[in-house]
Amino acid sequence: MMIMVAGPYSAGTAEQRQSNLDAMNCAAAQVFARGHIPVVGVNAALPVALQPGVADFRKAIMDISLALAERCDAVLLLGESPGANMERDIIREKGGAVYLHVEDIPLAE
Repeated sequence: MMIMVAGPYSAGTAEQRQSNLDAMNCAAAQVFARGHIPVVGVNAALPVALQPGVADFRKAIMDISLALAERCDAVLLLGESPGANMERDIIREKGGAVYLHVEDIPLAE
């Protein structure tokens, strides 16, 4: 499965944002170890959102992350935030699984 790893990214400080991103990347490695392809929307979006010509950082992050969610089979929800909840809802509406713990994700065959 392609599994989106979703959780809060935005925070009051750069250190908190990095800690949130690190948590998603650590979980993504665990998803991969279970035999699935992890997707972290923020990882795909940041290289674009940080470019000088991008006027709306948040819009770039959300547009890219939500487009990726459309293509995922399931989501691992690490914590709630407006963006993570939207990713979850997209996957849930498609009938995809919502996992709250890495251990709940079945091993790939």
